[in-house]
Amino acid sequence: MAQKPSPAAQTAPSTDAAGRASRIKLMVFDVDGVFTDGSLFFTADGDTMKSFNSLDGHGVKLLERTGVQTAIITGRQSGIVAARAKELGITHLYQGVADKTVALAELLGVTGLSAAECGYMGDDWPDLAVMRRCGFAAAPANAHPEVLKRVHCVAQARGGHGAVREVCDAILRAQHRYDALLAAALGD
Repeated sequence: MAQKPSPAAQTAPSTDAAGRASRIKLMVFDVDGVFTDGSLFFTADGDTMKSFNSLDGHGVKLLERTGVQTAIITGRQSGIVAARAKELGITHLYQGVADKTVALAELLGVTGLSAAECGYMGDDWPDLAVMRRCGFAAAPANAHPEVLKRVHCVAQARGGHGAVREVCDAILRAQHRYDALLAAALGD
């Protein structure tokens, strides 16, 4: 019996994962631990600060450029996340969500897409149920072990350090759009 490769060995999506990624029309992301490293910084006034990676943001913009819609479903409520989503052109934003499967069902209703056409990237137990419903599931390298066991693609990078970009690139490659985007960036 073949042993499942370690998360670090899952740099690129498997053939099955690439097939799943090729069908994605909507990619949904958690925030804390995915777009960020999971750290929460609190000011003396109780305000929260987060740090985002610019590589991740550009990956999201590339997905949008190719027609793949993007969304955020997160358990926390944050003006910082709303501002980042607006900056990236993410129009589907669900914050303060207790049950992410309910938000996913609403999102699928709004977009008219099926769960098989939807991907989700998360890092911890609150993401598991929604990940199981989606056609493609991904996680950063430092996701909880129970999440890593259940996803189709594990990024080499940690959350907040380019993991989102890796997954966006994997989707673009699976959909045969990566090379054309790269050529355009090179001015070819």
